[in-house]
Amino acid sequence: MLYNIHYMKRLIGTVTHYYGKIGVAVVKLTGKVRLGDLINIRSRGREIKQAVVEIQVDHKDVPEAAEGMEVGVKVSDPVEPGSEVTNLV
Repeated sequence: MLYNIHYMKRLIGTVTHYYGKIGVAVVKLTGKVRLGDLINIRSRGREIKQAVVEIQVDHKDVPEAAEGMEVGVKVSDPVEPGSEVTNLV
């Protein structure tokens, strides 16, 4: 059986940098993010949906981060600076 799931999207930040060799996006947060959250990144005309598996602040792993922080998030595909990051709920 195929399910068509609709999520509500809440803006939680914007990508400021992307490091391709390590697959990490730096995100300036406007909301809260936690490990395990399902996020969506709109970049290059496509949407990347993934669970948050790693968050770093100052090169240290953290379980969550709050508004105003700049964090590194491991991403599954390349993204561009300026891409919107939303939390799917």
